[in-house]
Amino acid sequence: MIPSIHRQGSSTLGLLHYLYGKGTHEEHVDPHLVASFDHLAPDPGRDSSATKKDLAHLLDQPLHLLDQDQRPEQHVWHCSVRAAPDDPILTDEQWADIARRIVAATGIDPGDGAGCRWAAVRHADDHIHIIATLVREDGRRPDHHRSGKRAQAEARLIEADYHLHRVTPGDGTAAKRTTSAERHKAERLGRERPAREELRETVRRAVAGAASMDEFLERLKDAGLLVRTRVLPSGDLKGYTVALPGDRNGDKEPIYYAGSTLAPDLSLPRIQARFTTDSTPPETTDSQRPERSTASSAPAAARRTTAHAAWAAVLVLDHSSDDGAAAAQIAAAGEVLDALAKTSALHTRNELRQAAWEFERASRSHTRAEFRHAQDLRRAARDLVYSGPAFGRGEDGAGTAMVLDTLVFLAIAAAHWHAQRQHAQQAEAARRAAAHLRSAYQQAAAEPLTLLRERGRRIAPSLRRHHATTVRAALPELAETVLAEPGWDALAATLADATQAGHNPQALLTEAVARRELGTADSISDVLVWRLRRMADLPAYAPAPEPARASRLTDRQAMAPHLATPPASRAPRR
Repeated sequence: MIPSIHRQGSSTLGLLHYLYGKGTHEEHVDPHLVASFDHLAPDPGRDSSATKKDLAHLLDQPLHLLDQDQRPEQHVWHCSVRAAPDDPILTDEQWADIARRIVAATGIDPGDGAGCRWAAVRHADDHIHIIATLVREDGRRPDHHRSGKRAQAEARLIEADYHLHRVTPGDGTAAKRTTSAERHKAERLGRERPAREELRETVRRAVAGAASMDEFLERLKDAGLLVRTRVLPSGDLKGYTVALPGDRNGDKEPIYYAGSTLAPDLSLPRIQARFTTDSTPPETTDSQRPERSTASSAPAAARRTTAHAAWAAVLVLDHSSDDGAAAAQIAAAGEVLDALAKTSALHTRNELRQAAWEFERASRSHTRAEFRHAQDLRRAARDLVYSGPAFGRGEDGAGTAMVLDTLVFLAIAAAHWHAQRQHAQQAEAARRAAAHLRSAYQQAAAEPLTLLRERGRRIAPSLRRHHATTVRAALPELAETVLAEPGWDALAATLADATQAGHNPQALLTEAVARRELGTADSISDVLVWRLRRMADLPAYAPAPEPARASRLTDRQAMAPHLATPPASRAPRR
């Protein structure tokens, strides 16, 4: 249940006209009163002799008892209370009880006999609106300081009492919600999303991997945004605002938003904090910045680099006691997701956009992120941006599957880290992001895993049995599960590739299993495929070998590397 305190107004009658009207899209159905301060207020919705003016006059009576110079100009208090989509439809009596609890908790009508006058109007199944006059019966102003937080606290109790959907409590770090007016405006203009949401996503993508403020501002302009900056007399940047070219006010002027109003971590100081560098800083000058036509790395190489950096971040979240470093890894992971969503192939783009959108909430908390600890992930995001879009086939498609496999574990690790610190909203957001990443992974991995499985099925039976023995030795408790999975064929092909590359497959597999638990994996064999290919620097996309070449490879030759420890130069990569 979500209570929302709206901006205070100056016209009780004006708000009543809206509450009892048809709505902007004819969405108001059967507007009527469910509760009021004295249980006797006239109801213009169901009493033909009552008017909205009558109700407004009754609510405003305490205001008119004051001298003109004592009356507050913004005297209309407005709170909407909305149930969750999966909640049952409540009765008028239940909504009346909820309204009385909300006005008591917020200080509007605390039950002392002299509270503010208020009324609760219902014009839909799932929510009510409470309107009140901010002058008590005794002429004093009500104590409604922090009424939003007080309403939220009472809503948590209401959820428990009525067995409703339990909303995770916030911590003040969430981005500002779009207003109903902003949503309706987007619908009128035919936009997919309100301007605030579109700007927030665009600004976050511009931040991803940026190495300087100049580069960040240039990316905003390249994305088609209108950008204004404020500069101090010293020449230092004071702030920035952005606008969509087609989003204009009544005077046909662009509507600008400051970064801090889009999300707390998009304020100028918070963005500048990301540009902290270590001993090997990314490019920061125009001459050093890669041009789009001469990318710093191919999409496949950028994704392989990202997979390594993401795995290092997983280990930090699992084992580091430095909360600032962990928070930085999570925030930088958000940049990686934004960069991936920007450069992803069409068949994975929607799920990656959703994953990035969800993880955005997980990337902010009250723990201060020390970005000097997350420069590898930020450079990976930069490489993704400047390597250009992936087409989702061949090596770049397999590289996407490899990095998404790792990012699923990173999102799970972030959810666990937040949950341990009672960051309920962030933990839930990370779990939702992991679900979208799993879907994107399944789409990206379908083709490369199919090819690997076909290769695995063509391996000589004696060699497959040898690889099965290797699996049983390295994973005694999970071996039979792995061997029964459809992905076993791809794992067999990967073990064969590792052998040909000079690795000891049993040692490599043992290390892969030890790196992190496998219990959260949908397919253990698929996870091991990508871990092994990443650790051993095997091509992520491996077409079947030429038949003539394969026929010359005897079982004894194929198994020979198993019999000796690989040379130091070919040791498994950590």
